[in-house]
Amino acid sequence: MAAKRDYYEVLGVDKGADAAALKSAFRKLAMQFHPDRNPGDASAEEKFKEASEAYDVLSTPEKRARYDRFGHQGLEGFGGGQGQGFGTAVDLNEIFGEIFGDIFGGRRGGPRGPQRQRGADLRYNLEISFEEACFGTEVAVRIPRPKACEACEGTGSKTKQSRTCPTCGGAGEVRFTQGFFAVARACGQCSGTGKVVADPCKSCKGLGHVESESSLTVKIPGGVDNGTRVRLAGEGEPGPNGGPAGDLYVVVQVREHAIFHREEDDILCEVPIAFTQAALGADIEVPTLDGPVTMRVPAGTQWGKVFRLKGKGVPRLHGGGRGDQHVRIAIETPSELSARQRELLEAFAKEAGDSVSPRTKGFFDKVKSLFAATKR
Repeated sequence: MAAKRDYYEVLGVDKGADAAALKSAFRKLAMQFHPDRNPGDASAEEKFKEASEAYDVLSTPEKRARYDRFGHQGLEGFGGGQGQGFGTAVDLNEIFGEIFGDIFGGRRGGPRGPQRQRGADLRYNLEISFEEACFGTEVAVRIPRPKACEACEGTGSKTKQSRTCPTCGGAGEVRFTQGFFAVARACGQCSGTGKVVADPCKSCKGLGHVESESSLTVKIPGGVDNGTRVRLAGEGEPGPNGGPAGDLYVVVQVREHAIFHREEDDILCEVPIAFTQAALGADIEVPTLDGPVTMRVPAGTQWGKVFRLKGKGVPRLHGGGRGDQHVRIAIETPSELSARQRELLEAFAKEAGDSVSPRTKGFFDKVKSLFAATKR
């Protein structure tokens, strides 16, 4: 077995180092070699154990005096310096509680007493119309959620009294030794409070809260979309031991619209027109969120042409105006013709003859080229 190194050498301090110097030196080494920062590194773990052992001895006046006088042998049977680093397992919670506070779960002083914990957050899915999402609305909802029991004022006890937890003895934590470490965990029976209900309330069965349903008015701002969350502070579950309530998150679901389709802050809609309107031009009525407007379709408009109505889209959620509305033209061909209509169209076809538009001519030129290449 390798000989133990001098404790002052391990911490890198001289023999006259005071408590502050010891604490500073150990803090530096502990942060460098702590197993959580060096997973799977056996060398770092050994250095961490060595530094912890050195600090435990040198920070305890009685142990330090014996060590200064007799060396490592002077600590035999004194609770340090023997076996796996120490005669007994190192209580790292006390060491780290002194050095780092609660960072490593350390706790100094007496029992914690009841802890005011924040209540859990709640979620509520709210379905609204397309127009409500665009312009905002106020909706009355009923939220199922627990509320503090009035009979026991949220204490869970009929007498509003508590008693010391029998599992942890009021410490709020239980400790166990695992190899080199003495680990502390919050007590499961009292949830770390050190107290349990003395006489459970019959109304809430000792829970401190009862199931309830609350009526709330939710204000939905204009411009929300699917998945937008609206936060209502303090409308969640009440906190244990009189702690603050959590928050309520209302998640918006928007119903599909029969005409409009939303793309971010813009709106798209498709408007059918007659082929004569497309050929000759016309003023058509277009639906918008603000009501119908008149839009000019120029002569010769083709199927799929998109026109923009500026500022007719969705109001932006955080301000800054509105998006646009894009109107796509869909040209309808009549499926049934009267005798007179057929006569006129046949006359038009005869008059048009072989004349075609540049776009049509270009398409058929490509088709001819394709067939010619296939024959070769």
